[in-house]
Amino acid sequence: MNRIDRISAILIQLQSRRVVKASDIADRFNISLRTVYRDIRTLEEAGIPLIGEAGVGYSIMDGYRLPPVMFTREEATAFLTAEKLMEKLTDPSSDENYKSAMYKIRSVLRMAEKDFLENIDGHIEVLKSRRSSGIKLDLNPLQIILRGIGERTVLSIHYFAFHSQEKSERCIEPIGVFYQDSYWHLIGWCRLRQDYRDFRLDRISNISLTGERFRTLHPSLNEYISRSVKEKNLQAVVIKIEKRVVPYISEQKYYNGFISEREVNGMIEMTFLTEFIEGFVRWLMMYGDMAEIISPDNLREKVKELSGVIMSRNS
Repeated sequence: MNRIDRISAILIQLQSRRVVKASDIADRFNISLRTVYRDIRTLEEAGIPLIGEAGVGYSIMDGYRLPPVMFTREEATAFLTAEKLMEKLTDPSSDENYKSAMYKIRSVLRMAEKDFLENIDGHIEVLKSRRSSGIKLDLNPLQIILRGIGERTVLSIHYFAFHSQEKSERCIEPIGVFYQDSYWHLIGWCRLRQDYRDFRLDRISNISLTGERFRTLHPSLNEYISRSVKEKNLQAVVIKIEKRVVPYISEQKYYNGFISEREVNGMIEMTFLTEFIEGFVRWLMMYGDMAEIISPDNLREKVKELSGVIMSRNS
C-alpha cells in the first residue's frame, strides 16, 4: 500500500472509533510508531481536526465527517458475502438491519461494482447445518443482548438447563456473545448462581431488558474465554491414526479438542486437549481398529474397560 492510500485508510480508521491508539494503527499497517506519528502530522497539516493525548490515542473533533466513501470491488464483495452469512446465522432482526445497511452501501457504489454484485449474488450461498441454528426465530435475541451489553443493562431470561433438565428464570449481566459449532452463546454473570455462565441461545425461551443498569466491571469476552481455557482441567491426548481415515474425521476432530498433527511412519499422529476423557474414549472407539493410543495411559485403560463392558453385554 502506498503512503497516500495508507493515510486515507488511517483517516477512515480514526472515524470508526471514538479513540484510536497509535499502536493499533501501527499493527494494522505493519508500520513503526514513528511512521504513524508522521502520517498523523500529515493529516493535521491537511486540516483534519485531530485531538491527541499521550498514552490514550487520537480522536477526530466531534462533528467532522469524511465525504461519502467509495468502496473497492473487493470490499463490496466482502459485504455481499457477509450478508449471506447474516441471513443464515443470525436472528431476523439482525438480518433485516444488515440488509438495510447493504442498501446504503450499494447506493454509493459505482455502476460497475453494482453490476458485479448483481452478477455474483446468485453464486454465493451459505447452507444451514443439519443441526439447529441456535436461535429461536420469534425472539430476535441478538439485538436485545447486544443492546444489554452496550447499555450495561441487566437481562431477564427464561432458560432450560440441559444437564439438569430444569427450567429457571435468571437475571444476567451480559458480557458477550459468540458463535461456535452451529450455536450462538451468551456469556454473562448469573445473579442466581453468583458466577459466570454460558447460555446457549436455542435454550432461551424468553428474553427481555429489565431497565436496571449494572455497575460491576466484568472482563471482556476475550479475557473471559482466555481465563476459562486456563482454568479448565485439560488433558493432553496423543494418538496415531491411519491416513485413509483422516478425511472422514476432519470436522469431528475439532469437537474433541484437536491441536496439531504430523506424519509419523506412514500414520498421522494427532494431539488433542480434552477435559472429558470419557467422551473422547467413546469417539475414538469408532475408529479403534485403525488407531493407536500413544498417551495417556488412563485413556488406554478406559478403552479396555469400555470394551469389556460391551463384550460382557453382548456375549
